[in-house]
Amino acid sequence: MIELTLFTTAGCHLCEQAQALLNQVNQQTIEVHPVDIALDDDLLKQYGQSIPVIRFPDNCELNWPFSLQDIETRINHQST
Repeated sequence: MIELTLFTTAGCHLCEQAQALLNQVNQQTIEVHPVDIALDDDLLKQYGQSIPVIRFPDNCELNWPFSLQDIETRINHQST
C-alpha cells in the first residue's frame, strides 16, 4: 500500500476535485492522508497558493492541475 498525503483545506473546490480523482484509484493500492493546511502556519505559508498538492512517499509532489493518469503514473513509479 502506498501512503499519499493530500494537502487540502475546507471549502476548496479544487481539493474536492483532487479527492474525487484519488477516489478513482484502486483503494487497495493507496491510502490517502488529508492534511488541512489551515491548521499549520508553516503549511499554510508553503501551500496556501498551490493546493491541492499530493505528496508521495519519495517526497515528490504533484501540484494542481493534475489528472487521474498523472496520479496513476506517479503511483506506478513508486511501486518500482
